[in-house]
Amino acid sequence: MTPLVTPLASAAAWSGHDTRLIVAALAGIAVIVLLITKLRTHPFLALALGSGVLGLVAGMAPEKLIDSFSAGLGSTVAGVGVLIALGAMLGKLLADSGGAEEIVDGILRRSSDRALPWAMTLIAVLIGLPMFFEIGLVLLIPVILLVARRSGRPLLLIAMPALAGLSVLHGLVPPHPGPLVAIDTLKADLGLTLGLGLLVAIPTVIVSGPLFARFAARWVRPAPPERLEREQVQDSEDTEPEDRDRPRPGFGVTVATILLPVLLMLGRAVVEIVLPEGHVVRTVFEVLGTPLIALLIGVIVAMFTLGRAAGFGRARISSAIADSLPPIAGILLIVGAGGGFKQTLVDSGVGKVIGEAAQGANVPVLVLGWLIAVGIRLATGSATVATISAAGIAAPLAAGLSPAHVALLVLAIGAGSLFFSHVNDAGFWLVKEYLGMSVGETIRSWSVMEAIISVVSFCCVLLLGLVI
Repeated sequence: MTPLVTPLASAAAWSGHDTRLIVAALAGIAVIVLLITKLRTHPFLALALGSGVLGLVAGMAPEKLIDSFSAGLGSTVAGVGVLIALGAMLGKLLADSGGAEEIVDGILRRSSDRALPWAMTLIAVLIGLPMFFEIGLVLLIPVILLVARRSGRPLLLIAMPALAGLSVLHGLVPPHPGPLVAIDTLKADLGLTLGLGLLVAIPTVIVSGPLFARFAARWVRPAPPERLEREQVQDSEDTEPEDRDRPRPGFGVTVATILLPVLLMLGRAVVEIVLPEGHVVRTVFEVLGTPLIALLIGVIVAMFTLGRAAGFGRARISSAIADSLPPIAGILLIVGAGGGFKQTLVDSGVGKVIGEAAQGANVPVLVLGWLIAVGIRLATGSATVATISAAGIAAPLAAGLSPAHVALLVLAIGAGSLFFSHVNDAGFWLVKEYLGMSVGETIRSWSVMEAIISVVSFCCVLLLGLVI
């Protein structure tokens, strides 16, 4: 069994240069936090400027600093950006074709009133696989309001399971940006991380979703926002007749299309364990299960199973795919700048010093990754920034770990990045406004749920670390 403590060589005596590097790291992070929280600077600019401060304080020559940031940005976008773009295309086809509505209707048709919280969890998990958190939330809010009104159940009993499903996938499961960047930074196996991430996600969603919703619905009982309900009714009335009458892809084929890239990547991880090198089946899955190929296959299949099934012509399918790209431009910039920040940490020597310090303190590497992500999440409010920054800091710690424990380190960082969303998080305000809650009510429901997700998922990661 690979030990869960940092596997670096014995730390050398602490020097003044080491102190300077730690001060540089703290200064860079402080600049990022200040720019994002106080000056409302876009995270891309904050990460770029924070990288500059880190490198200059650490004593890097300006040309070396620029080269490091550029190399990190380029390699991260090259490794992760295409995957994010393909995931956005798949999500757009799912939404525009009516496939997402078919999933919602299909599950709700099969659910009793008592099972509605569990049904909403399943809906959020299926829709959240290819969609970013904010997009999934906007898509599900009308469903949440409608189900709560028709069933007469408390709003949070319906809303919290859906929010939990979206949030857990956002933090732990690729192809969401945070997990993808952490996998790329730590050189983790994507298929293995995906499989372990799903194992961690299942109990986490159950505890933080349907189970926690019972308590949240007692603590907070907001009335559904009348303004939003009126907007949903108006939107329904304004829908064009051809859109209302348009055919939708079937439930089974929609679910199969969403799960196809996931199954291909998981299949690759499985065959690499059970089949010897050179076996024809293993060779096939090593190609098809490559993340780029798996997601590309998913998009191509979706063009037919979702787009064609909805009556889209080639022009409409092409338009949907093109429309999926502008909204993710900001995400790609943030991810790229995070890669630049990571490379600056590595090239300046900060990562090595932090690794040696962690070994000297005998801090388990999974605990360290989680704590770093928690601190940055609380300071910046961004789960993606927390994941990117923590992965860059923890990268040297992954050097001697087994593939399974590198995957667990990715998940520990992802778990920490979700801890206790509060007023500096855009997601906090989205949930507050959509569900018509006060700041205090949002903290007692949404913020507590995020803390539960973080702690439960981290405990699951630690348990897995003891047995693999």
